[in-house]
Amino acid sequence: MDKTTNDNIVRATAANGQIRVFTADTHDLVEAARQAHDTSPVVTAALGRLLTAGAMMGAMMKGDDDLLTLQIRGNGPMKGLTVTADANGNVKGYPLVPDVIIPAKPAASEGAVRKLDVSGAVGEGVLSVIRDMGLKDPYVGQVALQTGEISEDLTYYFAASEQIPSSVGLGVLMNRDNTVRRAGGFIIQLMPFCEESLISRLEEKLGKMPPVTTLLDEGRNAEGLLEYILGDFSPEINDTLPVRFYCNCDKKRVEKALISIGKKELDNIIKDGKDIELKCHFCNKAYNFTIDEVKRIASEAS
Repeated sequence: MDKTTNDNIVRATAANGQIRVFTADTHDLVEAARQAHDTSPVVTAALGRLLTAGAMMGAMMKGDDDLLTLQIRGNGPMKGLTVTADANGNVKGYPLVPDVIIPAKPAASEGAVRKLDVSGAVGEGVLSVIRDMGLKDPYVGQVALQTGEISEDLTYYFAASEQIPSSVGLGVLMNRDNTVRRAGGFIIQLMPFCEESLISRLEEKLGKMPPVTTLLDEGRNAEGLLEYILGDFSPEINDTLPVRFYCNCDKKRVEKALISIGKKELDNIIKDGKDIELKCHFCNKAYNFTIDEVKRIASEAS
């Protein structure tokens, strides 16, 4: 699946290189994922947050063939999410259970909007970050989920697993018809030589900042987020990277998955005498295999 989008990531520095920052506007890719998986609002919010984070973390990689995988496994009703991204702005992902519906969180104050309960849908569990950079073994970092809200969990991951002081903000806002209204986020990271006075100023700024969804709903894109958060820290944009929901599946790739189920299962399919349909996890595209094709695959698997 290839969706043309207006989404992008801004890569920038601030405070004379003491701060590294990524901001993202991801409305189109999150809506594409919602359509592909027919997700409920709370699952759209969770998957959208992880897709946005994956896109920005993918943009941190250097090689064209580098691949990032973010995986959440929890004991909540959604059970988990998987997202993969490359360094070129291509990102895809899927939920294990796409149709979870749970009550929204109580309103923080009278008249306030109730928020989707992403942490309740995710539950307690583990966040895994896998970076495949063409080496013998991929880098794997793993931390326990701190809140299940995803942004806080990634903030903790960067500090605990990569020793990089970071702040992650992610947001997905839904329309009343359950389509995506706005989506985006930021990742701010401090360089080792960052001055203490600068850290205090930044913490104060972040502490007073409204939710990402509020900033997005006010019409800010990736550049607007950057200017709002770090406008007082002399930000310098390095480049802007288009991002999209993109799946590189094809029938040949799905055929390999069919081979992997083993000759015994393939023989059972042949005995049933019916064509089968397999769907790609990441984009839900369906591929049909005739019995003759299954016979050929079974003979090649033996």
